[in-house]
Amino acid sequence: MDSVVHFHLPVGDMKRAKKFYSEIFGWPMIPTGMNQDYTLVHTAPTDEEGMLLEPGAINGALYVRDKPDERPVIIINVSSIDEYLEKIESAGGKVSAPKTPVGDFGLYAEVKDSEDNIIGLFQDLK
Repeated sequence: MDSVVHFHLPVGDMKRAKKFYSEIFGWPMIPTGMNQDYTLVHTAPTDEEGMLLEPGAINGALYVRDKPDERPVIIINVSSIDEYLEKIESAGGKVSAPKTPVGDFGLYAEVKDSEDNIIGLFQDLK
């Protein structure tokens, strides 16, 4: 079974969003060092390396919205993005963002499901 492993929340104002989510839910904001437009959030206790300590919990990220119609995205870990892109298209879904490397540790793509929802796919490389 493939699991939800991450989420993305688009925001209009990063500073305001960080304040909101940290004050309301107590989520720590973790800078990525990549840029100011993408910040990791921890929604459950983690170890020193940022790995979750609670089974089934997921962490996510805030990112600056590019388009006004962007919505939250869940990300599912899959064994092979290429296989899943084929399966999704065969089932009536569509690729909305092609497979892209994420550093040297993974591959990411986005698809639209049969109901026009955006879903992220992530494949670990290590």
